[in-house]
Amino acid sequence: MMFEYAPAPESRDVVDIKPSYGLFIGGEFTDGTGTSFKTVNPASEEVLSEVASASAGDVDRAVRAAREAFGTWSAMPGSERAKYLFRIARIIQERSRELAVLESLDNGKPIRESRDVDLPLVAAHFFYYAGWADKLPYAGYGPSPRPLGVAGQVIPWNFPLLMLAWKIAPALACGNTVVLKPAETTPLTALLFAEICRQADLPPGVVNIVTGAGETGAALVDHPDVDKVAFTGSTEVGRLIARSVAGTRKKVTLELGGKAANIVFDDAALDQAVEGIVNGIFFNQGHVCCAGSRLLVQESIAEELLEALKRRLSTLRLGDPLDKNTDIGAINSAAQLAKIRELSDHGELEGAERWSPACELPERGFWFPPTIFTGVAQSHRIAREEVFGPVLSVLTFRTPAEAVEKANNTPYGLSAGVWTEKGSRILWMADRLRAGVVWANTFNRFDPTSPFGGYKESGYGREGGRHGLEAYLDV
Repeated sequence: MMFEYAPAPESRDVVDIKPSYGLFIGGEFTDGTGTSFKTVNPASEEVLSEVASASAGDVDRAVRAAREAFGTWSAMPGSERAKYLFRIARIIQERSRELAVLESLDNGKPIRESRDVDLPLVAAHFFYYAGWADKLPYAGYGPSPRPLGVAGQVIPWNFPLLMLAWKIAPALACGNTVVLKPAETTPLTALLFAEICRQADLPPGVVNIVTGAGETGAALVDHPDVDKVAFTGSTEVGRLIARSVAGTRKKVTLELGGKAANIVFDDAALDQAVEGIVNGIFFNQGHVCCAGSRLLVQESIAEELLEALKRRLSTLRLGDPLDKNTDIGAINSAAQLAKIRELSDHGELEGAERWSPACELPERGFWFPPTIFTGVAQSHRIAREEVFGPVLSVLTFRTPAEAVEKANNTPYGLSAGVWTEKGSRILWMADRLRAGVVWANTFNRFDPTSPFGGYKESGYGREGGRHGLEAYLDV
């Protein structure tokens, strides 16, 4: 018997959303000289706030503020910089409930994920890199590594606060100053982070936040006084950035799209594998660059595994992101929903069989049910293109060699998962899979001490761990 869940909504009262927001430049909130845009709750289409769209002139002011602060910040002993990072980490922990609610309101992800995954990892990244700030000579990049200068950072909408932490924490630990542009659809937690910087007494200009759309990001990337560009987002935009910085002195890291294979062998623990598949593709509505969007299952257990997977999907709860029982939240935007629908419709047109559990979608907001496609060929668009939604393509294989060949048959190379009880097979597979991260009998497991990044069209450079320092040092 299935028990009904009573609604358990988190209160919105812990968050004070202002009617409008300016830019954060030189330690102060300031009006932009450009236009403004509205940020909405994707679960209800309610307008949350009006946010300034930074013009090229505003970006220039922010870069100048960062350059002015760089001299003092970079000259500060690492142990002193560490104190600020530790302070920011503790304030994030103290305000984690407020941040989690705001993230779910602005992004659409379930509060359980914001609260239990995103926020602990955000604080952990600041704690981790605070520990490195006075140990840079021992990081393996020379006895006296120097910071680069001003870092221009552009982050996506799928993990707004976590991607901010991935970018800002190592940059500050190494002695750089930052101008960060959050995604247009999810600017609110970055603006609250600006308040946290003030609360931590971070020197003015060390962190600057400029909001806006693609034009703002382009102005930041193209600015001649930016020394380092860090970008997480689509491969298409990544290509534009790579062209823009080519021939300049700018250092660049790109973390782009993915089409990860989640590979299940016939000796895998089936129930554990099913949980890993669900976490791999339906976590954060599939808005994950390293999502396990291609399930490669050994032919002999394909039927049994699919039955178990469908049973599990029938228990997932889709709905209000602020309800603590919700498993599947809202799609982040109308534009992303349209893309998911288009690729899913194309999957059916190309002959794949579509299945979703019985699922009542709310009338307002942007919603898409968890979806499985079987009978998928490697030539199908849903098997080749990044859907970036809760859509799983299922393919089969017979031998480990065939699994490797199919897994690597993609222009991307960000992540992969292997499910088997044989340690030797895990190592054999990991050695042959062209992916930056290979998870064994788990998926979407992150840790600030471990590097993350891709190959091929998934970008270059690493974030996290000791490796994540290199991108912010003059080595």
